Amino acid sequence: TDTPQIENSLNLPLPNYTNEMYNFHIRHKQAAGFSQRSDRQGKVFPSDQITKKFRAVSGLNLKKNAHFYKKPMTMKIKMILLALVVSLPALAQKLYTYPIGVQAYTFRKHFPNSTEKTLDIIKNMGITELEGGATKGYTPEQFKQMCADRGISIPSTGVDFNELANPEAAVARAKTLGSKFVMCAWIPHKGTDFTLEDAQKAVALFNSAGKVFKENGITFCYHDHGYEFHAYEDGTLMDYIIKNTNPEYVSFEMDVLWTMHGGGADMPVKLLKKYPNRWKLMHVKDLRKGITGNLTGGTPAENDVPVGTGQGNWKAIIKLAKKNGIEHCFIEDESDKELEYVPMSIQYLKSL
Repeated sequence: TDTPQIENSLNLPLPNYTNEMYNFHIRHKQAAGFSQRSDRQGKVFPSDQITKKFRAVSGLNLKKNAHFYKKPMTMKIKMILLALVVSLPALAQKLYTYPIGVQAYTFRKHFPNSTEKTLDIIKNMGITELEGGATKGYTPEQFKQMCADRGISIPSTGVDFNELANPEAAVARAKTLGSKFVMCAWIPHKGTDFTLEDAQKAVALFNSAGKVFKENGITFCYHDHGYEFHAYEDGTLMDYIIKNTNPEYVSFEMDVLWTMHGGGADMPVKLLKKYPNRWKLMHVKDLRKGITGNLTGGTPAENDVPVGTGQGNWKAIIKLAKKNGIEHCFIEDESDKELEYVPMSIQYLKSL
């Protein structure tokens, strides 16, 4: 009988592996109900189980080329495939990998009562990014420090349209807050009639202010609000604004609810595909199912629902956001149930 090669992994004196010991393996294998198997050269092997028992008793590490019974390759393949199938869910890559961010307007009813307590609420929700600015009674330096003490950064802040003619003050605020983005969320216009002239005025102002922001290392973004989807030529006034602003100076923040409210449920995906390089920020919020929007730029608070329960095609939206290079996503909840809805939105996004 061939004697298997043995290496001593425990630095112990090697016992003589004799035919008697080999026969001991065979007898115990047979007693355990295992049948003998042979390789193509006719060599008889004991089972892996007996080999393991001998290893435990002797302290020996049998080399892979030792002549012992090995499970058929087909069984190994089956076991490997089964392990892969079982582990696939764990290997699946998460879609939503952005830090959890929130727009400060979500807590508009809380900040006036106590900035500190409101920031504690935000922190306790697991939120680490805030889009906003210093609250009443605090300087930008103080507000930034209060946020930093809670592990919250401020990557984006806001600017009023009327400040854009002289944006230097907004530049200074952004730098103090540590914000790399400044966004404007409203273009003044009469009632619900947003006109080409309004869009043209905005384009000129965005281009000039955006140049100043860029020179200071800040990206200016316009946040759409739904009223821009009035028809114009072969598209909308939103198309006009995007096409006529200078990409070097002006980027955009998509508010998903307002984009759907003004342009339809499929408009977020359409715009992300049509202008893939223009979007840098996103407001993650959902529009209640069954609601048909309009061009007013407004809707009752009850139409703002937790992300994932409304009309948004979120898997497609987030996939395109990541593909297009959107850098920050902020949950914005304009309902009256923000303390209930924001955690639900966070849980949904983490599930993607």
